[in-house]
Amino acid sequence: MQLEEILFALPFYKTKQSVENIQVNGMKMDHRDIKAGDIFVCIKGFTVDGHRFAQQAIDNGANVIIAEKELDVSGAIIIIVPDTTRALALLATKYYQYPTNQIPLIGITGTNGKTTTTYLLEEICQKHNKKTGLIGTIQVKIGHDTYDIKNTTPDALHLQRLFNQMVEEKVDIAMMEVSSHALDLGRVYGCDFDIAVFTNLSQDHLDYHQDMDDYLRAKTLLFTGLGNRYEDKKKYAVLNIDDPNSEYIKKSTAQPIVTYGVNEKADVMATNIHYHLKSTTFTLETPIGETNITSQLIGTFNIYNILAAVSVAILLKVPLKTIKEALETIAGVDGRFEQVTVGQKFAVIVDYAHTPDSLENVLQTIKEFAEQKVYVVVGTGGDRDRTKRPLMANVATKYSDVAIFTSDNPRTEEPLAILNDMTSGLTAKNYQVIENRKEAIHHAVQLANDGDIILIAGKGHETYQEINGIRYDFDDRVIAKEAIKQKGY
Repeated sequence: MQLEEILFALPFYKTKQSVENIQVNGMKMDHRDIKAGDIFVCIKGFTVDGHRFAQQAIDNGANVIIAEKELDVSGAIIIIVPDTTRALALLATKYYQYPTNQIPLIGITGTNGKTTTTYLLEEICQKHNKKTGLIGTIQVKIGHDTYDIKNTTPDALHLQRLFNQMVEEKVDIAMMEVSSHALDLGRVYGCDFDIAVFTNLSQDHLDYHQDMDDYLRAKTLLFTGLGNRYEDKKKYAVLNIDDPNSEYIKKSTAQPIVTYGVNEKADVMATNIHYHLKSTTFTLETPIGETNITSQLIGTFNIYNILAAVSVAILLKVPLKTIKEALETIAGVDGRFEQVTVGQKFAVIVDYAHTPDSLENVLQTIKEFAEQKVYVVVGTGGDRDRTKRPLMANVATKYSDVAIFTSDNPRTEEPLAILNDMTSGLTAKNYQVIENRKEAIHHAVQLANDGDIILIAGKGHETYQEINGIRYDFDDRVIAKEAIKQKGY
C-alpha cells in the first residue's frame, strides 16, 4: 500500500519530506521485527519509549517513522503526530482495510466470566455451522487453529492484523474479551463492535484504576463505542441485569439493550436451577421460547456465563434447538472449575478465581453440594492490587474448613510479604501458610478424606509461575495429579 493512502486516515500530521510514491510493506511497533519497507511507530510504553529505537528500526529497514517529536535520525521519512497510540490505531485500521466492518464482532467485558462466555459462544456458533474467530485470555483461535497471546486484549496493531487474518480466512463471527486496561489504553481503537456484553463488576485491577468508579468508567467505553446510529448493521448491548452496575452502563449506550439474569426479570433467564457435583440443571427462558438444560458447567457464576452467551446467540439468530445442543455438549473451559480426577474418592477442582468475588462465587457453589470438608489453596499475585489480599483471605476462611495460603505469581515481590498482607488482619484461625505452592497442594491432598473437596484457586489454566521476573513451568492440574498419585490412587 502507498504511504500517502495510509496517511489519509490521519486528520493531520507534520513532515519535512515528500510522502508521494512511497511503498509500505508492513507496520511494526517493535524495532526488532522491522523488515525492509516497514513503517515503525514509536510508542511510549510504561517502561520503554519506542522513540529511542527509531534509528535501529531504520537500520533494520524501516523507511517511515511515526513519532510524537522530532528525532535525530536519518535514512527515513519522519511523520510527526500528536499521539502515536491513536495514530497507530487509525493507520493500522486503514492499512488492514477496516476488517471489523466486514465481520460481526462481539466484545465481552467484566471482571469475571469473560473467557467462559466467549468459549460458550464459540461452541454455540460452531454448532450453528459458523466459522469463528476468538481473542481471549488463554489464546487466539481462528477456526480450529490456535495461537499464543500475551495480553487479554492485544494492542491495536496486533488486533487489526488478527481481524484481517480472520477476514482472509472467511470467519463468520469474531468475538473477544475486552479488558478495562485495553479500553482505557486505547487498544481497541478502530474495532467496530456489533454486540457489547457486560458480565459483572467486582474489585480487581485497583493497582491500575484509581478506584472502582474509574474501573467502571473504563468498562463503559465499550458501550459508548457502539455509537448513536441506527442502521442496517444493527448493534446491541447485552447486560447482566442482576449486577447493579448495569444501570450505569445502560446510560452509556444509545443502542437496544438485551438483559439476562437469575434474580431480576430479564429477557433471558434461568429458572428452576439445581446444582450437582457433575452438572447444573435449569429452565432456560428466552424471547424465542424456553427449554430445559443439563450443563456440565457447575455453579451460579456459570449460569450467568451461559445466559450471556445465549443472549448473544439469540441476537445472531441461532435457533434455540441449536443453542440447547451446544450447551449440553460443552465439557468446560481449561482452568475454570476444572475437576482433576485420578480415581480418588475426594474432589479436586482447579479454578482461575483470583478476585474476592470470583473466589466467593466458586466456594459458595462448592458449599451447595459439599457433604464433607472443603479445603482451599489460594494466594494473590505480586505487583497487583494489594487491597484485595485480605479480602481474598477472609473469603477463603469464611467458606472453607481449612484455607491454605500460598504463592500465586509473586512476580517481583517477596512471597512472604504478600502472604502477610493476606493474613495480618485475619481473626479466623482455620488457615495455614505454606509459601511453596507445590508443597501447599500436596499438603491439601494429604489432608483430604473420602467425600472432601479441594479447591485450588487463582491460576486456573496458567502453566507457569512467575518469581522474580522469571517464569517457571507450573500447572496446578499437573501438580494435583502428582499429589493424588503419591497418596496411592
